Amino acid sequence: MSDVTIDWIDEHQLQRLDQMLIVVDENDKVIGEDTKRNCHQNKNIEKGWLLHRAFSVVLFNSEKVLIQCRADTKLTFPGHFTDSCSSHPLSNHEELEEKDALGVKRAALRRLQAELGIPQDQISLEDIVLMTRYHYKAKSDKVWGEHEVCYLLLIRKDVTISPDPSEISSFSYMTLEELKLLLERGARGKVKVTPWLRIVAENFLYRWWPYLDEVTQFVELDKIHRV
Repeated sequence: MSDVTIDWIDEHQLQRLDQMLIVVDENDKVIGEDTKRNCHQNKNIEKGWLLHRAFSVVLFNSEKVLIQCRADTKLTFPGHFTDSCSSHPLSNHEELEEKDALGVKRAALRRLQAELGIPQDQISLEDIVLMTRYHYKAKSDKVWGEHEVCYLLLIRKDVTISPDPSEISSFSYMTLEELKLLLERGARGKVKVTPWLRIVAENFLYRWWPYLDEVTQFVELDKIHRV
């Protein structure tokens, strides 16, 4: 594939295209591995190939959720507002471990530290709660897209944020009303919003938000939502 299709991404993002992701079937059973580059090409997605495992983190302080704007150098959905942190577990021993979703949680911890700059002593695996999973597909442009079984992870913690500018252009903590307004502006074309932020907010987060102190009632470990 010609590099003209990725001439907006920087060297840091280019190197990550060679990372090996975990390829799964529609029931999230591991069936192989392939590069991030191959997993995110629409030509593969349209053929039903290379569905892969991912995660989406919603990080709360006491009452607000962290929303970021993706850097313009990201491969998919550059310059879009999105969830607190989203990425992929890699196809290695530590991040393939499925007991208690430890592999995915390790991947989330790795990316929270790398992407948001959260110090290692401020967040741990025990702070990460797996809420549910969802399966979605979305095109970013004619060449690149997303097709993932995504683990939805919840964290409530006061942390220090020092974002990597190659990953994040800005961030802010939002109330429920502010997040709804952001998505309304996105629906009117006033701002760009990732499809998975809308999926997470409208299918899950709006329902959970009033009950964050007793959120375990919404945990669905064995379910994969098709959205």
